[in-house]
Amino acid sequence: MGNFGFVKTGALSPRITVANPQKNAVTALEAIRVALLDGVQAVVLPELYLSGCSCGDLFGQPVLLDACEAALDWLLEQTRQSPALVVLGLPVRANERLYNCAAVIQQGKLLGVVPKQHLGSGEKRWFSPAAPGADEVRLCGRGVPFGRLLFCCGNKLSVGVELGGELWSPAPPSVEMALQGAQLILNPAAQAEAVAHNGYRRALIAQQSARLCCGYIYAGAGPGESSTDTLFSGACFVAENGRVLTESRRFEQEGSAVYHCVDLELLRAERRFGLFGDEARENRGPLRRIPCAALPKLREAQISRKYAPLPFVPEGLLARTERCREIFEIQTAALVNRLRHTGQSQMILGISGGLDSTLALLVALRAAKALQWPPERVLGITMPGFGTTQFTRETVDRLARALGITLWEIDIRPACELHMQDIGHNPEERDTTYENIQARERTQILMDLANQENALLLGTGDLSELALGWCTYNGDHMSMYGLNGGVPKTMVRHLVEYAMDEGDEAAAQALRRVLETPISPELLPLEDLEEGEYIDIPQSAQQTEDILGKYEVHDFYLYYFFRFGFSPEKLFFMARRAFTGTYAPGELKEWLLIFLRRFFSQQFKRSCLPDGPKIGSVCLSPREGWRMPSDAAGELWIRRAEELEI
Repeated sequence: MGNFGFVKTGALSPRITVANPQKNAVTALEAIRVALLDGVQAVVLPELYLSGCSCGDLFGQPVLLDACEAALDWLLEQTRQSPALVVLGLPVRANERLYNCAAVIQQGKLLGVVPKQHLGSGEKRWFSPAAPGADEVRLCGRGVPFGRLLFCCGNKLSVGVELGGELWSPAPPSVEMALQGAQLILNPAAQAEAVAHNGYRRALIAQQSARLCCGYIYAGAGPGESSTDTLFSGACFVAENGRVLTESRRFEQEGSAVYHCVDLELLRAERRFGLFGDEARENRGPLRRIPCAALPKLREAQISRKYAPLPFVPEGLLARTERCREIFEIQTAALVNRLRHTGQSQMILGISGGLDSTLALLVALRAAKALQWPPERVLGITMPGFGTTQFTRETVDRLARALGITLWEIDIRPACELHMQDIGHNPEERDTTYENIQARERTQILMDLANQENALLLGTGDLSELALGWCTYNGDHMSMYGLNGGVPKTMVRHLVEYAMDEGDEAAAQALRRVLETPISPELLPLEDLEEGEYIDIPQSAQQTEDILGKYEVHDFYLYYFFRFGFSPEKLFFMARRAFTGTYAPGELKEWLLIFLRRFFSQQFKRSCLPDGPKIGSVCLSPREGWRMPSDAAGELWIRRAEELEI
């Protein structure tokens, strides 16, 4: 296994001794070495760490400045064997001025010095803002790049540096850095604490990482810095694309440190659809690019990432409830708009007693209410076939009574038997033809009734079924409006649960039966039942997940394959992290192969989908979502999945 596009970052705030650069260099080296043992590849220490940010007028003393330079030189010597990228702050003299700077070092080399561009009012007493024309400074006995710099580790990682309060400025330097390719922003900071300040800082760091689609690593000055009028907490953060991955506890007397992996592949995927093109042509010109050595290799055990097994489903009851409310609002608004546009006076849908058709029914009733229609204008058609069980048939009756819709029953078995006779198909041969005859017969009935009743036929198939092609072409695959096509299977259940709390007890009981029903197309009969015998328990001769694998795993693969284009190796790595203790690696590999094979082979069904509302960021519509030729070969992905080691 490789690095999977991760870079492990660290934000360190070791305890500091103000105005003692050599001691601070020793402390910094110890913290860096501990981080390297954990596989950290890029670390940042606080602003003005070698001197301390609270030195005041001591910044005007050459003794302190000389000591800072000597401490940096010593640190360079001590890190000759380390390929990690290290950023830390110190005061630097240049052109008869003093600058608040960040030094960037690797393998004992001083790669460059980045001066602070935006100074707070208090800092201007001692420091000058970065001079636009400067491009080199003399430091530690050598000429060093100085100014607006980007540090490039091969062709896969670019790192930018902004200092402390520059993040709070109207135009932070990190914006320009990200526009010109930086995926990581390292911020050596020294922000004094105040009540409620940490929450604001946390939100700002997360927001900046979201706006720039970057990893943002922030290391704040810590205890030991000052206790005069201001206090520093050692606040450290690692954020990625709008989410704080980890943060330190504040006010740790011996210092603080946090490490976390940033996913560069994820950031690159996000930037494909962001504003990172022509906008990079800033008036100030391109940043100077400084080549760096490749970062040290990261072992799989050192990748500090965990994954929620249900990426489509928010964690926490309040978040899930809000998501369900919003999905229902989107579906309902879309359906109302379509009904007003077409001028149809009723809605029609097939009701099986399963999750998907129940969700479509619930949305249809909301749309009817919004249009001030009585619920009877929703026509539910139940069409028992060869595999329909008494449990689901009774569930449909209970739903119809509780929700007040119009329910018609049409037994499709005689028509299917006649059709099998017409085409010469043996009804004892329970193959794909046997199953699809039923699916297409149902769709024909629904389409014809929709014409007859001036009704809009609502499709019930969900996003997960479309991804796997688990639908009959021109059967349940087709409708006049695909209501559920943007909703993944793992979210459908939560939507039905959400609706249980809105109705009366009869509706809640009917919906509870739906939730108890196994996921099944119910196209094959239960072999152990005699003619006319029914058992009112949830069962079926076909369990979809026994054939395809677990939908929650397929939804996991779908989310990360679609959103970020992750490789089979990375999908498998992530799934093993997400489903540890739930599914064996062999099962996860088998289901990954099923997902890839079916996703590529079933594109022709998605290429002619009916209209339907886009719900989230994953959409398989050929108009607003996934665009892929139906004859695209999936061998590259499938072969790599086949070669995965369990």
